[in-house]
Amino acid sequence: MSQRISFHDEIQRNKIKSFFLIAVIFAFFLLLGYFISYILDPSYFFIIMIISIIFSMSYILISYYNSDKIAIASVRASPASRTHHKGFYDTVENMSIASGLPMPRLYVMPSSQINAFASGRDPHHAVICVTTGALEKLNKQELEGVIAHEMSHIANFDIRFMTLTAILVGMISIAAEIFLRSLWFSSGNNSKRDGRAQAVLIVLGIIFAILAPIVANLVSLAISRKREFTADATGVKFTRYPTGLKNALTKIKHEHFSADDKHKFPKAVAPLFISDPFKKKLRGLFSTHPDIDDRISKLERM
Repeated sequence: MSQRISFHDEIQRNKIKSFFLIAVIFAFFLLLGYFISYILDPSYFFIIMIISIIFSMSYILISYYNSDKIAIASVRASPASRTHHKGFYDTVENMSIASGLPMPRLYVMPSSQINAFASGRDPHHAVICVTTGALEKLNKQELEGVIAHEMSHIANFDIRFMTLTAILVGMISIAAEIFLRSLWFSSGNNSKRDGRAQAVLIVLGIIFAILAPIVANLVSLAISRKREFTADATGVKFTRYPTGLKNALTKIKHEHFSADDKHKFPKAVAPLFISDPFKKKLRGLFSTHPDIDDRISKLERM
């Protein structure tokens, strides 16, 4: 018999792992800064870091403060109607009471897929969007499980958390790019060490500058997967009924849809959805979502 899982333990465990992973990204940023200041003149460190911080934060924060509008517009969703989507409204209102969160704005996206996402910088600017397929194919308990999962993303401030991650990854990528380009115009700080040591350090710095953005992106994807597990467990906390979300994920797993339907999902917002709308076969390190079988297995043991 499989060991039972406490949703409280699952939430706590995944939150700790998420914070540890974001600390890893920050450590990469500091280490890259060390290479920049050690290989080039130390003044380059401050110049490059300031430029990378300004560019990364400007781009990401503009997206952050408009995340709900951008997401809704990109999937061509329409505001939900209290008359025509009464079950959707009732379910979200129930979950709003259960979670203690304000009622988010509701939207419906035209798609035969079973899918949903939440967006918005905080609970007072949150939106939940579901596909027409979700409203048509899920029963009351399954829809409740999906909505609870999305409300969990709002409750856990996942958009804010992933925005911080994106800023750090962006800073690393920009700093690495500027550093690599700067090497063409600088002979390095040769006063500190002999030529051979300088050459070895430059090679190590180049290798790290190339690998750091790649590794940071992989860690960011790992954080995304942990946040999905956390949302699953928090959703169970709200509903006290893991079977609803489990059955919804099982239906999603066995869905088959056309390429035309996939085109309705912009790749930029795909990580927001409860499941990968493209059902890519690529899993593990390069996936934004945990394997759906793993999610179902955990829910079965809660």
